[in-house]
Amino acid sequence: MELKEAAHRPSKPAWTPWRPIKPAVGFTACSLAETLDGGQAFRWRCDDGVWTGQWSDVVVRVRLRTDGALEWSAPDVLAKRVSTSLPGYFATGRDFASLTDALPWRSDHRLAIAIQALTGLRILRQPLDETLLAFLCSPTKQIVQIKQILALLAKRFGAEILPGMHALPTWPVLAEVSEPELRACSLGFRARHIKAAAVALSETPDWSNRVECLPYPEAREWLMRLPGVGEKIADCVLLFGMGKLESFPVDVWILKVMCRRYGLEGWKNSWIAHFGRVHFGPAAGLAQQYLFALERRNGRQ
Repeated sequence: MELKEAAHRPSKPAWTPWRPIKPAVGFTACSLAETLDGGQAFRWRCDDGVWTGQWSDVVVRVRLRTDGALEWSAPDVLAKRVSTSLPGYFATGRDFASLTDALPWRSDHRLAIAIQALTGLRILRQPLDETLLAFLCSPTKQIVQIKQILALLAKRFGAEILPGMHALPTWPVLAEVSEPELRACSLGFRARHIKAAAVALSETPDWSNRVECLPYPEAREWLMRLPGVGEKIADCVLLFGMGKLESFPVDVWILKVMCRRYGLEGWKNSWIAHFGRVHFGPAAGLAQQYLFALERRNGRQ
Protein backbone atom coordinates (compact mmCIF):
# COMPACT_ATOMS: atom_id res chain seq x y z
CA MET A 1 0.00 0.00 0.00
CA GLU A 2 2.76 2.46 0.98
CA LEU A 3 4.71 1.60 -2.18
CA LYS A 4 1.68 2.36 -4.38
CA GLU A 5 1.15 5.72 -2.64
CA ALA A 6 4.79 6.60 -3.08
CA ALA A 7 4.61 5.78 -6.78
CA HIS A 8 1.77 8.29 -7.25
CA ARG A 9 3.38 10.98 -5.11
CA PRO A 10 4.89 13.75 -7.31
CA SER A 11 8.68 13.89 -7.11
CA LYS A 12 10.26 17.05 -5.75
CA PRO A 13 12.24 19.05 -8.30
CA ALA A 14 15.97 19.58 -7.88
CA TRP A 15 16.86 23.21 -7.17
CA THR A 16 19.85 25.20 -8.37
CA PRO A 17 22.50 26.50 -5.97
CA TRP A 18 21.84 29.97 -4.57
CA ARG A 19 23.14 32.84 -6.71
CA PRO A 20 22.84 36.65 -6.49
CA ILE A 21 20.32 38.61 -8.52
CA LYS A 22 22.10 40.79 -11.06
CA PRO A 23 22.01 43.75 -11.07
CA ALA A 24 22.05 43.52 -7.28
CA VAL A 25 19.03 44.57 -5.23
CA GLY A 26 19.22 45.15 -1.49
CA PHE A 27 16.55 44.92 1.18
CA THR A 28 16.07 44.68 4.90
CA ALA A 29 13.99 41.76 6.16
CA CYS A 30 11.14 44.21 6.76
CA SER A 31 11.24 45.90 3.34
CA LEU A 32 11.50 42.54 1.56
CA ALA A 33 8.43 41.26 3.41
CA GLU A 34 6.48 44.41 2.55
CA THR A 35 7.54 44.25 -1.10
CA LEU A 36 6.60 40.59 -1.58
CA ASP A 37 3.71 40.22 0.85
CA GLY A 38 2.38 43.70 1.50
CA GLY A 39 -0.29 44.03 -1.17
CA GLN A 40 1.69 44.37 -4.39
CA ALA A 41 1.88 40.65 -5.17
CA PHE A 42 -0.15 37.71 -3.86
CA ARG A 43 1.74 34.56 -4.84
CA TRP A 44 4.60 34.56 -2.34
CA ARG A 45 5.00 32.65 0.92
CA CYS A 46 7.81 32.66 3.47
CA ASP A 47 9.31 29.73 5.39
CA ASP A 48 12.27 30.35 7.70
CA GLY A 49 13.43 33.42 5.79
CA VAL A 50 13.10 31.82 2.35
CA TRP A 51 10.44 33.28 0.06
CA THR A 52 8.88 31.07 -2.62
CA GLY A 53 7.00 32.86 -5.37
CA GLN A 54 5.30 32.35 -8.70
CA TRP A 55 4.43 34.45 -11.72
CA SER A 56 3.70 33.49 -15.32
CA ASP A 57 5.41 30.11 -15.79
CA VAL A 58 8.08 30.81 -13.16
CA VAL A 59 8.69 29.33 -9.72
CA VAL A 60 11.55 30.78 -7.66
CA ARG A 61 12.95 31.07 -4.15
CA VAL A 62 14.66 34.20 -2.86
CA ARG A 63 16.38 35.04 0.41
CA LEU A 64 18.52 37.78 1.92
CA ARG A 65 22.24 37.35 2.33
CA THR A 66 23.91 38.69 5.45
CA ASP A 67 24.92 41.82 3.51
CA GLY A 68 21.27 42.54 2.59
CA ALA A 69 21.59 41.53 -1.07
CA LEU A 70 18.98 39.23 -2.58
CA GLU A 71 19.86 35.82 -3.99
CA TRP A 72 17.76 33.22 -5.76
CA SER A 73 17.36 29.54 -6.48
CA ALA A 74 14.99 27.80 -8.90
CA PRO A 75 14.01 24.31 -10.02
CA ASP A 76 16.68 23.12 -12.43
CA VAL A 77 14.18 22.79 -15.27
CA LEU A 78 13.11 26.43 -14.85
CA ALA A 79 16.50 28.00 -14.10
CA LYS A 80 17.02 29.61 -17.52
CA ARG A 81 13.47 30.96 -17.53
CA VAL A 82 13.92 32.40 -14.03
CA SER A 83 17.29 34.02 -14.73
CA THR A 84 15.75 35.80 -17.72
CA SER A 85 12.62 37.10 -16.00
CA LEU A 86 13.85 37.76 -12.45
CA PRO A 87 15.61 41.12 -13.08
CA GLY A 88 12.53 42.50 -14.80
CA TYR A 89 10.21 41.29 -12.05
CA PHE A 90 12.27 43.06 -9.40
CA ALA A 91 12.69 46.11 -11.69
CA THR A 92 16.47 46.01 -11.26
CA GLY A 93 16.84 48.53 -14.07
CA ARG A 94 15.27 51.23 -11.90
CA ASP A 95 17.31 53.14 -9.35
CA PHE A 96 14.87 53.08 -6.44
CA ALA A 97 17.43 54.59 -4.08
CA SER A 98 17.58 57.74 -6.22
CA LEU A 99 13.81 57.74 -6.73
CA THR A 100 13.33 57.52 -2.96
CA ASP A 101 15.84 60.29 -2.31
CA ALA A 102 13.97 62.54 -4.77
CA LEU A 103 10.73 62.22 -2.78
CA PRO A 104 9.87 65.18 -0.51
CA TRP A 105 10.91 63.40 2.69
CA ARG A 106 13.04 66.36 3.82
CA SER A 107 9.89 68.46 4.29
CA ASP A 108 7.47 65.59 4.96
CA HIS A 109 8.08 64.14 8.41
CA ARG A 110 5.67 61.21 8.02
CA LEU A 111 7.26 60.12 4.76
CA ALA A 112 10.73 60.41 6.30
CA ILE A 113 9.69 58.06 9.11
CA ALA A 114 8.32 55.55 6.58
CA ILE A 115 11.46 55.61 4.44
CA GLN A 116 13.70 55.12 7.46
CA ALA A 117 11.59 52.19 8.68
CA LEU A 118 11.42 50.46 5.28
CA THR A 119 14.79 51.00 3.64
CA GLY A 120 15.00 49.17 0.32
CA LEU A 121 11.28 49.05 -0.45
CA ARG A 122 10.67 48.89 -4.19
CA ILE A 123 7.85 48.48 -6.70
CA LEU A 124 7.70 45.11 -8.45
CA ARG A 125 7.05 44.95 -12.19
CA GLN A 126 4.61 42.05 -12.43
CA PRO A 127 2.93 40.53 -15.49
CA LEU A 128 0.13 42.90 -16.43
CA ASP A 129 -2.53 40.22 -16.97
CA GLU A 130 -1.86 38.63 -13.59
CA THR A 131 -1.84 41.99 -11.83
CA LEU A 132 -5.21 42.89 -13.28
CA LEU A 133 -6.68 39.52 -12.33
CA ALA A 134 -5.36 39.81 -8.77
CA PHE A 135 -6.84 43.24 -8.21
CA LEU A 136 -10.16 42.25 -9.77
CA CYS A 137 -10.26 39.68 -6.94
CA SER A 138 -9.40 42.28 -4.31
CA PRO A 139 -12.49 44.44 -3.53
CA THR A 140 -13.39 44.10 0.18
CA LYS A 141 -10.86 41.28 0.55
CA GLN A 142 -7.78 41.12 2.76
CA ILE A 143 -4.38 40.09 1.41
CA VAL A 144 -4.60 36.54 2.78
CA GLN A 145 -8.02 36.10 1.14
CA ILE A 146 -6.80 37.36 -2.24
CA LYS A 147 -3.94 34.87 -2.04
CA GLN A 148 -6.37 32.05 -1.32
CA ILE A 149 -8.63 33.01 -4.24
CA LEU A 150 -5.72 33.16 -6.68
CA ALA A 151 -4.44 29.79 -5.44
CA LEU A 152 -7.86 28.27 -6.12
CA LEU A 153 -8.07 29.81 -9.60
CA ALA A 154 -4.59 28.52 -10.43
CA LYS A 155 -5.25 25.02 -9.12
CA ARG A 156 -8.59 24.61 -10.88
CA PHE A 157 -8.01 26.43 -14.17
CA GLY A 158 -4.29 27.15 -14.56
CA ALA A 159 -1.64 25.20 -16.46
CA GLU A 160 0.65 23.03 -14.34
CA ILE A 161 4.21 24.38 -14.15
CA LEU A 162 5.59 21.70 -11.84
CA PRO A 163 3.84 18.91 -9.95
CA GLY A 164 1.38 20.62 -7.63
CA MET A 165 2.26 24.14 -8.87
CA HIS A 166 0.03 25.94 -11.36
CA ALA A 167 0.15 29.19 -13.26
CA LEU A 168 -2.78 31.56 -13.08
CA PRO A 169 -5.38 30.97 -15.81
CA THR A 170 -5.29 33.14 -18.93
CA TRP A 171 -8.17 35.38 -20.01
CA PRO A 172 -9.24 32.99 -22.83
CA VAL A 173 -9.43 30.15 -20.30
CA LEU A 174 -11.39 32.26 -17.81
CA ALA A 175 -13.74 33.39 -20.58
CA GLU A 176 -14.84 29.76 -20.94
CA VAL A 177 -15.34 29.20 -17.20
CA SER A 178 -18.91 29.64 -15.97
CA GLU A 179 -19.77 32.25 -13.37
CA PRO A 180 -20.89 29.57 -10.85
CA GLU A 181 -17.49 27.86 -11.24
CA LEU A 182 -15.78 31.17 -10.55
CA ARG A 183 -17.99 31.79 -7.53
CA ALA A 184 -16.87 28.41 -6.19
CA CYS A 185 -13.38 29.97 -5.89
CA SER A 186 -14.68 32.30 -3.16
CA LEU A 187 -15.09 35.18 -5.61
CA GLY A 188 -18.67 36.12 -4.81
CA PHE A 189 -19.85 39.16 -6.79
CA ARG A 190 -16.34 39.54 -8.23
CA ALA A 191 -16.97 36.46 -10.40
CA ARG A 192 -19.31 38.48 -12.64
CA HIS A 193 -16.69 41.16 -13.23
CA ILE A 194 -13.89 38.67 -13.88
CA LYS A 195 -16.03 36.71 -16.32
CA ALA A 196 -17.00 39.86 -18.23
CA ALA A 197 -13.43 41.19 -18.24
CA ALA A 198 -12.09 37.83 -19.44
CA VAL A 199 -14.50 37.82 -22.37
CA ALA A 200 -13.60 41.41 -23.31
CA LEU A 201 -9.84 40.90 -23.02
CA SER A 202 -9.92 37.60 -24.91
CA GLU A 203 -11.35 39.52 -27.85
CA THR A 204 -8.40 41.96 -27.67
CA PRO A 205 -5.35 39.69 -27.34
CA ASP A 206 -2.82 42.51 -27.80
CA TRP A 207 -4.44 44.75 -25.19
CA SER A 208 -1.52 44.68 -22.76
CA ASN A 209 1.02 45.88 -25.33
CA ARG A 210 -1.33 48.63 -26.45
CA VAL A 211 -2.16 49.88 -22.97
CA GLU A 212 1.41 49.77 -21.64
CA CYS A 213 2.46 52.20 -24.37
CA LEU A 214 -0.15 54.77 -23.36
CA PRO A 215 0.61 57.70 -21.03
CA TYR A 216 -0.72 57.34 -17.49
CA PRO A 217 -4.03 59.23 -17.95
CA GLU A 218 -4.99 57.37 -21.14
CA ALA A 219 -3.94 53.97 -19.74
CA ARG A 220 -6.00 54.64 -16.61
CA GLU A 221 -9.02 55.61 -18.66
CA TRP A 222 -8.69 52.47 -20.81
CA LEU A 223 -8.55 50.18 -17.77
CA MET A 224 -11.55 51.83 -16.17
CA ARG A 225 -13.70 50.82 -19.14
CA LEU A 226 -13.33 47.20 -18.04
CA PRO A 227 -16.00 45.62 -15.81
CA GLY A 228 -15.15 45.93 -12.12
CA VAL A 229 -12.25 48.36 -12.61
CA GLY A 230 -12.59 51.61 -10.69
CA GLU A 231 -10.01 54.26 -9.86
CA LYS A 232 -8.24 52.30 -7.11
CA ILE A 233 -7.93 49.04 -9.07
CA ALA A 234 -6.79 50.91 -12.18
CA ASP A 235 -4.08 52.73 -10.21
CA CYS A 236 -2.90 49.48 -8.59
CA VAL A 237 -2.62 47.80 -11.99
CA LEU A 238 -0.81 50.80 -13.46
CA LEU A 239 1.64 50.89 -10.56
CA PHE A 240 2.38 47.20 -9.99
CA GLY A 241 1.80 45.85 -13.52
CA MET A 242 3.02 48.71 -15.73
CA GLY A 243 5.53 50.48 -13.54
CA LYS A 244 3.77 53.83 -13.87
CA LEU A 245 5.08 55.40 -10.68
CA GLU A 246 2.84 58.46 -10.93
CA SER A 247 -0.08 56.22 -9.91
CA PHE A 248 -1.31 56.86 -6.36
CA PRO A 249 -3.84 54.18 -5.35
CA VAL A 250 -6.17 55.20 -2.54
CA ASP A 251 -7.39 52.31 -0.39
CA VAL A 252 -8.52 52.12 3.24
CA TRP A 253 -4.97 52.43 4.65
CA ILE A 254 -3.99 55.35 2.45
CA LEU A 255 -7.29 57.06 3.18
CA LYS A 256 -6.49 56.79 6.90
CA VAL A 257 -2.95 58.12 6.63
CA MET A 258 -3.89 60.98 4.31
CA CYS A 259 -6.73 62.04 6.58
CA ARG A 260 -4.82 61.67 9.85
CA ARG A 261 -1.39 62.87 8.81
CA TYR A 262 -2.13 65.28 5.95
CA GLY A 263 -5.38 66.88 7.11
CA LEU A 264 -7.49 65.69 4.18
CA GLU A 265 -10.59 64.69 6.15
CA GLY A 266 -13.72 64.82 4.01
CA TRP A 267 -11.81 64.65 0.73
CA LYS A 268 -13.02 62.29 -1.99
CA ASN A 269 -10.67 59.46 -2.96
CA SER A 270 -10.09 61.01 -6.40
CA TRP A 271 -9.07 64.31 -4.77
CA ILE A 272 -6.66 62.50 -2.46
CA ALA A 273 -5.13 60.63 -5.40
CA HIS A 274 -4.62 63.95 -7.21
CA PHE A 275 -3.09 65.48 -4.08
CA GLY A 276 -0.72 62.51 -3.83
CA ARG A 277 0.46 62.86 -7.40
CA VAL A 278 1.06 66.60 -6.95
CA HIS A 279 2.61 66.49 -3.47
CA PHE A 280 4.89 63.48 -3.96
CA GLY A 281 5.76 64.06 -7.62
CA PRO A 282 6.67 61.67 -10.45
CA ALA A 283 7.32 58.75 -8.06
CA ALA A 284 4.11 59.28 -6.04
CA GLY A 285 3.37 55.55 -6.18
CA LEU A 286 6.63 54.78 -4.39
CA ALA A 287 5.72 57.24 -1.65
CA GLN A 288 2.30 55.62 -1.48
CA GLN A 289 3.89 52.24 -0.80
CA TYR A 290 6.09 53.61 1.97
CA LEU A 291 3.11 55.26 3.67
CA PHE A 292 0.84 52.26 3.06
CA ALA A 293 3.35 49.80 4.52
CA LEU A 294 4.04 51.93 7.62
CA GLU A 295 0.37 52.58 8.34
CA ARG A 296 -0.55 48.92 7.83
CA ARG A 297 2.30 47.77 10.04
CA ASN A 298 1.36 50.23 12.81
CA GLY A 299 -2.28 49.17 12.47
CA ARG A 300 -1.33 45.55 13.18
CA GLN A 301 0.56 46.46 16.37
